[in-house]
Formats: sequence, structure tokens, C-alpha cells
Amino acid sequence: QVQLVESGGGLVQAGGSLRLSCVVSGSIFSGYGAGWYRQTPGEQRELVAVITGPGLTRHADFAKGRFTISRDDAKNAVELQMNDLKPEDTGVYYCTFRNTWGQGTQVTVSS
Repeated sequence: QVQLVESGGGLVQAGGSLRLSCVVSGSIFSGYGAGWYRQTPGEQRELVAVITGPGLTRHADFAKGRFTISRDDAKNAVELQMNDLKPEDTGVYYCTFRNTWGQGTQVTVSS
């Protein structure tokens, strides 16, 4: 049974940074893609960034230049470095791996 545990969310001022981490258990991690999504208030869940097994990445337009997805196969983890955060980035951030979703981690950016 695949399980995902996210961490790293919190409250930060606009312009600040956070690093989200998602640790995967119950599955081989290496070679499989993973991703981060978010749900901001009043909006549907949307893609933030994805990374393939070999490490190719794709970021949503709003994330380009500010967010970076990466993976550490030795730790079975996928991470999201978020810089220059804006109030509109406030929301719940979810990790996904092999059709499984994490519980989400809250990110709140104050102005």
C-alpha cells in the first residue's frame, strides 16, 4: 500500500520561501514520476509541477522561475522548493505518486 507523507508547509510572509517534502513508502520509488498539486481557496485543484522517473520536470506557468520540483531517490522523496511566495500561493499543497495522494500540507502567505 502506497503512502505519502507531506511536510514543510506553514505561514510565511510574502517574498519568503518554503520547502515542501513528500516521503513515499510502500512502493519502489525510483523510476516512477511524481508531482505536486495545490488547491487555493475557491478554486479547483491544479498542477504545480511534475517530475518523471529520470528527473525531467514540468512546472505550471505560475510556478516557473519561483518553484522547483526535485527528487531524492535515496530518500524516496519528492520536494518542492518555493521562493518569492505570494499571497495568491496560499492553499493546500498535495503530493501525488502512482495514483495516490497525500493528505496535503497548508501553505499560508501573508501580505
